[in-house]
Amino acid sequence: MVMSDVTLSGTAAEPAPQTLPLTRPNPFDPPPGLTAPAGEPRIRRMTFADGHLGWLATGHTTARAILADPRFSPRPELNHPPMGRAEKPKDVTPSGFFLLMDPPDHTRYRKLLTGQFTVRRMRQLEDRISEIITERLDAMAAAGPPSDLVRDFALPVPSLVICELLGVPYSDRAGFRRDTEQLIDFELPEQQVTAALDRLTGYLQELVARKRAEPADDLISSLAADPTLSDREIAGMATLLLIAGHETTANMLALGTLVLLTDPALRAAAADPATINTTVEELLRYLSVVYVLVRTAVTDVEIEGQLVRAGETVTLHLGAANRDPERFTDADRPGAAAGRPGHLAFGHGIHQCLGQQLARVELRLAFPALLRRFPGLRLAAPPEEVPVRTRAVIHGLHRLPVTW
Repeated sequence: MVMSDVTLSGTAAEPAPQTLPLTRPNPFDPPPGLTAPAGEPRIRRMTFADGHLGWLATGHTTARAILADPRFSPRPELNHPPMGRAEKPKDVTPSGFFLLMDPPDHTRYRKLLTGQFTVRRMRQLEDRISEIITERLDAMAAAGPPSDLVRDFALPVPSLVICELLGVPYSDRAGFRRDTEQLIDFELPEQQVTAALDRLTGYLQELVARKRAEPADDLISSLAADPTLSDREIAGMATLLLIAGHETTANMLALGTLVLLTDPALRAAAADPATINTTVEELLRYLSVVYVLVRTAVTDVEIEGQLVRAGETVTLHLGAANRDPERFTDADRPGAAAGRPGHLAFGHGIHQCLGQQLARVELRLAFPALLRRFPGLRLAAPPEEVPVRTRAVIHGLHRLPVTW
Protein backbone atom coordinates (compact mmCIF):
# COMPACT_ATOMS: atom_id res chain seq x y z
CA MET A 1 0.00 0.00 0.00
CA VAL A 2 1.35 3.42 -0.99
CA MET A 3 0.05 6.12 1.32
CA SER A 4 0.29 8.91 -1.26
CA ASP A 5 -2.05 6.94 -3.53
CA VAL A 6 -4.88 6.96 -0.98
CA THR A 7 -7.49 9.49 -2.06
CA LEU A 8 -9.81 11.44 0.21
CA SER A 9 -13.02 11.60 -1.73
CA GLY A 10 -13.67 7.87 -2.10
CA THR A 11 -15.54 8.35 -5.41
CA ALA A 12 -16.17 5.42 -7.72
CA ALA A 13 -13.51 6.60 -10.16
CA GLU A 14 -10.78 6.66 -7.52
CA PRO A 15 -9.09 3.91 -5.52
CA ALA A 16 -11.05 2.89 -2.43
CA PRO A 17 -9.56 4.11 0.84
CA GLN A 18 -7.62 1.51 2.77
CA THR A 19 -9.11 -0.79 5.35
CA LEU A 20 -7.30 -1.17 8.68
CA PRO A 21 -4.13 -3.27 8.30
CA LEU A 22 -4.02 -6.05 10.90
CA THR A 23 -1.28 -8.49 9.86
CA ARG A 24 1.92 -8.18 11.92
CA PRO A 25 5.02 -9.89 10.50
CA ASN A 26 6.72 -8.96 13.77
CA PRO A 27 4.64 -9.19 16.99
CA PHE A 28 6.37 -6.12 18.43
CA ASP A 29 5.60 -3.78 15.54
CA PRO A 30 2.38 -2.25 14.20
CA PRO A 31 1.25 -3.64 10.82
CA PRO A 32 3.35 -2.29 7.93
CA GLY A 33 2.08 0.77 6.14
CA LEU A 34 0.59 2.50 9.17
CA THR A 35 3.40 4.73 10.34
CA ALA A 36 3.64 7.55 7.82
CA PRO A 37 7.05 9.06 7.04
CA ALA A 38 7.83 12.47 8.47
CA GLY A 39 6.01 15.20 6.60
CA GLU A 40 3.16 13.01 5.31
CA PRO A 41 -0.46 13.32 6.56
CA ARG A 42 -1.25 11.72 9.91
CA ILE A 43 -4.97 11.43 9.15
CA ARG A 44 -6.41 9.91 6.00
CA ARG A 45 -9.53 8.21 4.72
CA MET A 46 -10.32 4.65 5.78
CA THR A 47 -13.07 2.16 4.94
CA PHE A 48 -14.56 0.55 8.05
CA ALA A 49 -15.73 -3.06 8.42
CA ASP A 50 -19.38 -2.08 7.84
CA GLY A 51 -18.55 -0.01 4.75
CA HIS A 52 -18.55 3.35 6.57
CA LEU A 53 -16.17 5.87 5.03
CA GLY A 54 -14.32 7.37 7.97
CA TRP A 55 -10.78 8.22 8.95
CA LEU A 56 -7.55 6.67 10.20
CA ALA A 57 -5.31 8.73 12.50
CA THR A 58 -1.76 7.49 12.97
CA GLY A 59 0.13 10.56 14.19
CA HIS A 60 0.99 11.23 17.82
CA THR A 61 -0.09 14.89 17.75
CA THR A 62 -3.21 14.02 15.77
CA ALA A 63 -4.33 11.23 18.10
CA ARG A 64 -3.60 13.31 21.19
CA ALA A 65 -5.65 16.22 19.83
CA ILE A 66 -8.65 14.03 18.99
CA LEU A 67 -8.58 12.29 22.38
CA ALA A 68 -8.62 15.67 24.13
CA ASP A 69 -11.40 17.12 21.96
CA PRO A 70 -14.95 16.91 23.40
CA ARG A 71 -16.33 17.08 19.87
CA PHE A 72 -15.28 13.44 19.44
CA SER A 73 -17.32 10.82 21.30
CA PRO A 74 -16.57 7.21 22.33
CA ARG A 75 -20.29 6.29 22.51
CA PRO A 76 -20.81 2.94 20.77
CA GLU A 77 -24.14 3.89 19.22
CA LEU A 78 -22.24 6.54 17.22
CA ASN A 79 -19.16 4.53 16.31
CA HIS A 80 -18.52 2.17 13.39
CA PRO A 81 -16.37 -0.99 13.72
CA PRO A 82 -12.88 -0.52 12.27
CA MET A 83 -12.36 -4.29 11.91
CA GLY A 84 -14.06 -7.63 12.38
CA ARG A 85 -17.86 -7.81 12.25
CA ALA A 86 -19.35 -6.21 9.15
CA GLU A 87 -22.49 -4.99 10.88
CA LYS A 88 -22.52 -1.87 13.04
CA PRO A 89 -22.68 -3.18 16.64
CA LYS A 90 -25.73 -2.45 18.73
CA ASP A 91 -25.32 -0.36 21.85
CA VAL A 92 -25.14 -2.97 24.60
CA THR A 93 -23.04 -0.85 26.95
CA PRO A 94 -23.86 -1.82 30.54
CA SER A 95 -24.86 0.85 33.05
CA GLY A 96 -21.78 2.33 34.69
CA PHE A 97 -19.38 1.35 31.86
CA PHE A 98 -18.05 4.89 31.80
CA LEU A 99 -15.22 4.30 29.31
CA LEU A 100 -17.83 4.53 26.54
CA MET A 101 -19.67 7.55 27.91
CA ASP A 102 -19.44 11.31 27.48
CA PRO A 103 -19.74 13.86 30.28
CA PRO A 104 -21.64 14.35 32.50
CA ASP A 105 -22.24 10.58 32.95
CA HIS A 106 -18.56 9.76 32.44
CA THR A 107 -17.55 12.44 34.96
CA ARG A 108 -19.96 11.19 37.61
CA TYR A 109 -18.84 7.57 37.50
CA ARG A 110 -15.11 8.24 37.14
CA LYS A 111 -15.12 10.66 40.07
CA LEU A 112 -16.33 7.85 42.33
CA LEU A 113 -13.20 5.83 41.54
CA THR A 114 -10.44 8.40 41.18
CA GLY A 115 -9.34 8.18 44.82
CA GLN A 116 -8.92 4.40 44.55
CA PHE A 117 -6.22 4.65 41.86
CA THR A 118 -3.94 7.49 42.95
CA VAL A 119 -0.16 7.11 43.00
CA ARG A 120 -0.28 7.19 46.81
CA ARG A 121 -2.90 4.43 46.95
CA MET A 122 -0.93 2.26 44.53
CA ARG A 123 2.22 2.64 46.61
CA GLN A 124 0.26 1.37 49.59
CA LEU A 125 -0.49 -1.78 47.59
CA GLU A 126 3.11 -2.47 46.58
CA ASP A 127 3.85 -4.91 49.41
CA ARG A 128 0.79 -7.02 48.62
CA ILE A 129 1.54 -6.96 44.90
CA SER A 130 5.12 -8.09 45.65
CA GLU A 131 3.73 -10.95 47.74
CA ILE A 132 1.50 -12.08 44.88
CA ILE A 133 4.43 -11.94 42.46
CA THR A 134 6.61 -13.95 44.82
CA GLU A 135 3.88 -16.56 45.30
CA ARG A 136 3.58 -17.05 41.55
CA LEU A 137 7.35 -17.29 41.11
CA ASP A 138 7.51 -19.84 43.94
CA ALA A 139 4.85 -21.90 42.18
CA MET A 140 6.78 -21.74 38.90
CA ALA A 141 10.00 -22.80 40.62
CA ALA A 142 8.26 -25.67 42.42
CA ALA A 143 6.72 -26.97 39.19
CA GLY A 144 10.04 -26.67 37.39
CA PRO A 145 10.75 -25.89 33.75
CA PRO A 146 9.44 -25.63 31.14
CA SER A 147 6.60 -23.20 31.80
CA ASP A 148 3.97 -21.25 29.94
CA LEU A 149 4.66 -17.77 31.27
CA VAL A 150 1.19 -16.52 30.25
CA ARG A 151 -0.59 -19.23 32.23
CA ASP A 152 1.79 -19.36 35.17
CA PHE A 153 2.78 -15.73 35.70
CA ALA A 154 1.64 -13.01 33.31
CA LEU A 155 -2.08 -13.75 33.68
CA PRO A 156 -2.32 -14.78 37.36
CA VAL A 157 -0.45 -11.77 38.78
CA PRO A 158 -2.74 -8.96 37.50
CA SER A 159 -5.81 -11.19 37.87
CA LEU A 160 -5.07 -11.79 41.54
CA VAL A 161 -4.34 -8.10 42.10
CA ILE A 162 -7.54 -6.80 40.48
CA CYS A 163 -9.63 -9.52 42.12
CA GLU A 164 -8.35 -8.52 45.56
CA LEU A 165 -8.84 -4.85 44.83
CA LEU A 166 -12.41 -5.30 43.60
CA GLY A 167 -13.40 -8.10 45.95
CA VAL A 168 -14.00 -10.63 43.16
CA PRO A 169 -13.24 -14.25 44.17
CA TYR A 170 -10.18 -15.41 42.24
CA SER A 171 -11.68 -18.90 42.28
CA ASP A 172 -14.22 -17.63 39.73
CA ARG A 173 -11.47 -16.63 37.28
CA ALA A 174 -12.22 -19.35 34.70
CA GLY A 175 -15.68 -17.91 34.09
CA PHE A 176 -14.76 -14.23 33.92
CA ARG A 177 -11.60 -14.96 31.92
CA ARG A 178 -13.67 -16.79 29.29
CA ASP A 179 -16.13 -13.92 29.09
CA THR A 180 -13.54 -11.13 28.94
CA GLU A 181 -11.64 -12.94 26.18
CA GLN A 182 -14.85 -13.12 24.15
CA LEU A 183 -15.63 -9.45 24.78
CA ILE A 184 -12.37 -8.32 23.19
CA ASP A 185 -12.50 -10.77 20.26
CA PHE A 186 -13.49 -8.59 17.29
CA GLU A 187 -14.34 -11.55 15.03
CA LEU A 188 -16.95 -13.26 17.22
CA PRO A 189 -20.61 -12.88 16.20
CA GLU A 190 -22.38 -10.07 18.04
CA GLN A 191 -24.80 -12.53 19.65
CA GLN A 192 -21.90 -14.41 21.29
CA VAL A 193 -20.30 -11.17 22.51
CA THR A 194 -23.62 -9.99 23.96
CA ALA A 195 -24.06 -13.32 25.75
CA ALA A 196 -20.58 -13.01 27.29
CA LEU A 197 -21.36 -9.48 28.47
CA ASP A 198 -24.67 -10.60 29.95
CA ARG A 199 -22.96 -13.44 31.83
CA LEU A 200 -20.23 -11.21 33.20
CA THR A 201 -22.49 -8.35 34.29
CA GLY A 202 -25.01 -10.81 35.70
CA TYR A 203 -22.29 -12.49 37.76
CA LEU A 204 -21.08 -9.13 39.06
CA GLN A 205 -24.61 -7.97 39.88
CA GLU A 206 -25.03 -11.03 42.07
CA LEU A 207 -21.68 -10.25 43.70
CA VAL A 208 -22.75 -6.62 44.34
CA ALA A 209 -25.92 -7.84 46.04
CA ARG A 210 -23.82 -10.08 48.31
CA LYS A 211 -21.49 -7.18 49.11
CA ARG A 212 -24.43 -5.01 50.10
CA ALA A 213 -25.51 -7.69 52.54
CA GLU A 214 -22.00 -8.58 53.76
CA PRO A 215 -19.55 -5.74 52.97
CA ALA A 216 -15.80 -6.32 53.06
CA ASP A 217 -12.69 -4.17 52.63
CA ASP A 218 -12.78 -3.95 48.84
CA LEU A 219 -13.78 -1.56 46.08
CA ILE A 220 -17.13 -3.18 45.21
CA SER A 221 -18.19 -3.03 48.86
CA SER A 222 -17.19 0.63 48.95
CA LEU A 223 -19.33 1.38 45.89
CA ALA A 224 -22.19 -0.71 47.26
CA ALA A 225 -22.29 1.57 50.32
CA ASP A 226 -23.27 4.47 48.05
CA PRO A 227 -27.09 4.68 48.08
CA THR A 228 -27.13 6.64 44.80
CA LEU A 229 -25.73 3.71 42.80
CA SER A 230 -27.80 0.76 41.60
CA ASP A 231 -26.52 -2.81 41.48
CA ARG A 232 -26.47 -2.56 37.67
CA GLU A 233 -24.33 0.57 37.72
CA ILE A 234 -21.81 -0.92 40.15
CA ALA A 235 -21.69 -4.13 38.11
CA GLY A 236 -20.99 -2.09 34.96
CA MET A 237 -18.18 -0.19 36.65
CA ALA A 238 -16.75 -3.45 38.01
CA THR A 239 -16.99 -5.05 34.55
CA LEU A 240 -14.82 -2.30 33.08
CA LEU A 241 -12.27 -2.50 35.89
CA LEU A 242 -12.10 -6.30 35.76
CA ILE A 243 -11.48 -6.38 32.00
CA ALA A 244 -8.98 -3.53 32.02
CA GLY A 245 -7.33 -4.67 35.24
CA HIS A 246 -6.14 -8.04 34.03
CA GLU A 247 -6.29 -8.25 30.21
CA THR A 248 -4.07 -5.24 29.52
CA THR A 249 -1.41 -5.85 32.17
CA ALA A 250 -1.31 -9.60 31.52
CA ASN A 251 -0.54 -9.01 27.86
CA MET A 252 2.03 -6.33 28.67
CA LEU A 253 3.79 -8.77 31.02
CA ALA A 254 3.82 -11.55 28.43
CA LEU A 255 4.74 -9.50 25.38
CA GLY A 256 7.18 -7.40 27.41
CA THR A 257 8.96 -10.52 28.64
CA LEU A 258 9.27 -11.74 25.06
CA VAL A 259 10.97 -8.45 24.19
CA LEU A 260 13.34 -8.76 27.16
CA LEU A 261 14.27 -12.33 26.24
CA THR A 262 15.24 -11.22 22.72
CA ASP A 263 17.00 -7.95 23.63
CA PRO A 264 19.94 -8.38 26.07
CA ALA A 265 20.43 -4.64 26.64
CA LEU A 266 16.79 -4.08 27.49
CA ARG A 267 16.80 -7.17 29.70
CA ALA A 268 19.71 -5.77 31.69
CA ALA A 269 17.90 -2.46 32.05
CA ALA A 270 14.74 -4.20 33.28
CA ALA A 271 16.72 -6.01 35.97
CA ASP A 272 18.32 -2.78 37.24
CA PRO A 273 16.34 -0.78 39.85
CA ALA A 274 17.90 2.41 38.51
CA THR A 275 16.42 1.94 35.03
CA ILE A 276 13.30 -0.16 35.55
CA ASN A 277 10.97 2.87 35.47
CA THR A 278 12.23 4.13 32.10
CA THR A 279 12.28 0.56 30.79
CA VAL A 280 8.62 0.07 31.64
CA GLU A 281 7.65 3.35 30.00
CA GLU A 282 9.60 2.41 26.90
CA LEU A 283 7.96 -1.02 26.73
CA LEU A 284 4.54 0.61 27.10
CA ARG A 285 5.31 2.91 24.19
CA TYR A 286 6.97 0.28 22.05
CA LEU A 287 4.28 -2.40 22.43
CA SER A 288 1.05 -0.37 22.77
CA VAL A 289 -1.07 -3.42 23.61
CA VAL A 290 -4.28 -1.34 23.47
CA TYR A 291 -3.54 -0.44 19.89
CA VAL A 292 -6.76 1.14 18.61
CA LEU A 293 -9.38 3.52 19.99
CA VAL A 294 -12.43 4.77 18.14
CA ARG A 295 -14.08 8.21 18.25
CA THR A 296 -16.91 9.74 16.24
CA ALA A 297 -17.31 13.44 15.50
CA VAL A 298 -20.52 14.91 16.94
CA THR A 299 -20.05 18.07 14.88
CA ASP A 300 -17.87 19.04 11.93
CA VAL A 301 -14.21 19.26 13.01
CA GLU A 302 -11.13 20.25 11.02
CA ILE A 303 -8.07 18.13 11.78
CA GLU A 304 -4.78 18.83 9.97
CA GLY A 305 -6.63 20.54 7.15
CA GLN A 306 -9.09 17.65 6.72
CA LEU A 307 -12.78 18.17 7.45
CA VAL A 308 -14.14 15.35 9.61
CA ARG A 309 -17.90 15.68 9.31
CA ALA A 310 -20.42 15.00 12.07
CA GLY A 311 -21.13 11.27 12.20
CA GLU A 312 -17.80 10.21 10.73
CA THR A 313 -15.77 7.76 12.82
CA VAL A 314 -12.03 8.04 13.34
CA THR A 315 -9.85 5.03 14.17
CA LEU A 316 -6.91 6.14 16.32
CA HIS A 317 -4.03 3.70 15.92
CA LEU A 318 -2.06 4.16 19.14
CA GLY A 319 0.56 1.64 18.05
CA ALA A 320 1.41 3.81 15.05
CA ALA A 321 1.14 7.06 17.04
CA ASN A 322 3.65 5.72 19.56
CA ARG A 323 6.07 5.02 16.69
CA ASP A 324 5.54 8.40 15.02
CA PRO A 325 8.98 9.56 13.80
CA GLU A 326 7.86 13.18 14.18
CA ARG A 327 7.46 12.59 17.93
CA PHE A 328 9.99 9.85 18.79
CA THR A 329 13.54 9.54 17.53
CA ASP A 330 14.47 6.05 16.35
CA ALA A 331 10.96 4.99 17.32
CA ASP A 332 11.18 1.41 16.06
CA ARG A 333 14.07 0.48 18.35
CA PRO A 334 13.28 0.16 22.06
CA GLY A 335 15.84 1.87 24.23
CA ALA A 336 15.55 1.89 28.00
CA ALA A 337 17.92 4.83 28.40
CA ALA A 338 16.05 7.02 25.94
CA GLY A 339 13.49 8.19 28.51
CA ARG A 340 11.02 9.23 25.82
CA PRO A 341 8.01 10.65 27.68
CA GLY A 342 4.58 11.38 26.29
CA HIS A 343 3.48 8.01 24.89
CA LEU A 344 -0.22 7.31 24.41
CA ALA A 345 -0.27 3.72 25.70
CA PHE A 346 -2.82 4.77 28.34
CA GLY A 347 -4.71 7.09 26.01
CA HIS A 348 -5.11 10.79 26.68
CA GLY A 349 -7.71 13.27 27.85
CA ILE A 350 -10.65 12.58 30.13
CA HIS A 351 -10.69 8.88 29.21
CA GLN A 352 -7.02 8.30 29.96
CA CYS A 353 -6.66 4.93 31.70
CA LEU A 354 -7.82 5.21 35.31
CA GLY A 355 -5.68 2.24 36.37
CA GLN A 356 -2.43 3.33 34.75
CA GLN A 357 -0.61 3.73 38.07
CA LEU A 358 -1.64 0.23 39.12
CA ALA A 359 -0.36 -1.17 35.82
CA ARG A 360 2.94 0.67 36.24
CA VAL A 361 3.44 -0.69 39.76
CA GLU A 362 2.73 -4.26 38.64
CA LEU A 363 5.12 -4.03 35.69
CA ARG A 364 7.88 -2.30 37.69
CA LEU A 365 7.72 -5.02 40.32
CA ALA A 366 7.09 -8.06 38.12
CA PHE A 367 9.81 -7.76 35.45
CA PRO A 368 12.78 -7.41 37.85
CA ALA A 369 11.41 -10.09 40.20
CA LEU A 370 11.04 -12.55 37.32
CA LEU A 371 14.56 -11.88 36.01
CA ARG A 372 16.13 -12.08 39.48
CA ARG A 373 14.38 -15.33 40.33
CA PHE A 374 15.26 -16.99 37.03
CA PRO A 375 18.51 -15.41 35.78
CA GLY A 376 18.77 -18.16 33.17
CA LEU A 377 15.27 -17.56 31.83
CA ARG A 378 15.08 -18.16 28.09
CA LEU A 379 12.59 -19.04 25.40
CA ALA A 380 11.67 -22.71 25.05
CA ALA A 381 10.63 -22.21 21.42
CA PRO A 382 11.87 -20.09 18.52
CA PRO A 383 10.47 -16.53 18.75
CA GLU A 384 8.60 -16.94 15.47
CA GLU A 385 6.69 -19.92 16.91
CA VAL A 386 5.29 -18.03 19.91
CA PRO A 387 1.51 -17.82 19.27
CA VAL A 388 0.38 -14.22 18.91
CA ARG A 389 -3.18 -13.02 19.47
CA THR A 390 -4.58 -11.90 16.14
CA ARG A 391 -8.33 -11.45 16.84
CA ALA A 392 -8.31 -9.36 19.99
CA VAL A 393 -8.50 -5.59 20.43
CA ILE A 394 -5.78 -5.98 23.08
CA HIS A 395 -2.54 -7.19 21.51
CA GLY A 396 -0.60 -9.96 23.20
CA LEU A 397 0.32 -13.63 23.31
CA HIS A 398 -1.70 -16.81 23.74
CA ARG A 399 1.26 -18.62 25.28
CA LEU A 400 4.93 -17.91 26.05
CA PRO A 401 6.96 -21.12 26.46
CA VAL A 402 10.03 -20.52 28.65
CA THR A 403 12.63 -22.56 30.47
CA TRP A 404 15.59 -21.88 32.77
